[in-house]
Amino acid sequence: MNSSRHRLIGLPVLAVLITAAGCSWSDDSATAAVPSPGPAVTKLCRNLDRALPGTVDGLERRDPAPASALTAGWGSPAIILRCGVERPGRMTDPDADGAEVNGVGWLLEKRGDGSFRFTTTLRKAYVEVTIPKERTGHGVAPLVGLAPAVKKAIPEGIAS
Repeated sequence: MNSSRHRLIGLPVLAVLITAAGCSWSDDSATAAVPSPGPAVTKLCRNLDRALPGTVDGLERRDPAPASALTAGWGSPAIILRCGVERPGRMTDPDADGAEVNGVGWLLEKRGDGSFRFTTTLRKAYVEVTIPKERTGHGVAPLVGLAPAVKKAIPEGIAS
């Protein structure tokens, strides 16, 4: 009788352990590689971080991991901004697509996964914005929301 009682008590514990083992504690947090620019560009990027809006294209700011003043994000799947990135190789391609949105020039790159990557042109720091495939239906709307902050924090010129 004593062994039956132990089996009955053990069954609920076993069920909890099986359920817990099958659960995933993952979340939908975005991640982004943090650029490593020099001190002058880092200062510009920190200024940009302070100027960025709380919402972009109706999406709340949810910064990616690891936390950094050089990266920002909005929504899930996230629109990701990285400041201080390297100059994209396509920047010198005369056939590359570009756009100007509210006074900020952008290099446009469609990626193999259906997302778009935009990188600022003619600014003292390169700012990259990646729009996931799921959010490309709104076109350049995220850039419209980001342009005022970029114009305020990243002066016109050629990034070094």
